[in-house]
Amino acid sequence: MTRTVHISVMPEETLALLDVRPGGRYIDGTFGGGGHAGMILARGGNVLGIDRDEDALARGRERFKDDIAANRLHLTHGNHEELQRVAELGQCHDIDGILLDLGVSSDQIDTPERGFSFMQDGPLDMRMDRSAKTSAAELIATASVEELTTIFRELGEEPQAAKYARAIMRARESSPVITTAQLAAVIEAAAGGRRGMPRHPATRVFQALRMAVNREMKALEGALEAGLKLLAPNGRMVVITFESLTDRCVKQTFVRHAGKHVSLQQGGSTWEGELPAVERLTRHAATPSEAECRANPRARSAKLRAVRRLTARETHLLTGQGVES
Repeated sequence: MTRTVHISVMPEETLALLDVRPGGRYIDGTFGGGGHAGMILARGGNVLGIDRDEDALARGRERFKDDIAANRLHLTHGNHEELQRVAELGQCHDIDGILLDLGVSSDQIDTPERGFSFMQDGPLDMRMDRSAKTSAAELIATASVEELTTIFRELGEEPQAAKYARAIMRARESSPVITTAQLAAVIEAAAGGRRGMPRHPATRVFQALRMAVNREMKALEGALEAGLKLLAPNGRMVVITFESLTDRCVKQTFVRHAGKHVSLQQGGSTWEGELPAVERLTRHAATPSEAECRANPRARSAKLRAVRRLTARETHLLTGQGVES
């Protein structure tokens, strides 16, 4: 099978916001195809690459063997939720930049046996880390109607969550739903066909199952908080998302750490927010250009947000907390 070449989204914007410099220390928490990491290396940065997918890491070890030999790239198997632990194991501290590209890679989407897409039939797997216990097929086989409804509604933002959950329950009474084509057909039938729909009715269901199987929201929340603490003063975090749910999580986290001044009844104001304090480098999410979307249609839903960790002096001036230096 010809392997798909994964195209990194908004590469120039990402590198500019990371402010990559020679000798800098960077973490790519979603290494994937190594596109962004390769560009950081090309600009002289040193990279710790983390990925849950052993296949991606194996390809990375081959592609970047010279950088690994030169001790400029370290690759490790793990979840970006574990940024703090992984960084400590690698004696990686005072990080100049952290990147999280939360999209499913083209390699994963276009490999039918991974089960991420209904475009080609394959086992209903969806595990980014194939050593994980529960696949999408196992989740569908054991979850209740109520549990599936909650997953589809909360993680897929699917308006027909209850209807589709009931349809799956009825289908599995006859035979196990174990392939991507089976699940897509069940949802399509429950939706009354695809006529007039801009996208396949199973799209949000597949998204929700993937996010549930891989605990993506919990992992993202952990990665954001751990990552901000790992940043050196002036260090930057850049996050690329592809769903409104994950973008909302990133935005809300960055807003909390940017904080705000609140007027006091007795006069004056106080800063309210969470430490470490940051500056939002993107007040509104950056999106791909029309030209990039034409060249790479999978980029069209991408949103990019970035922050800079404030120095101790800036934090003191902003919040009145800490020691001015």
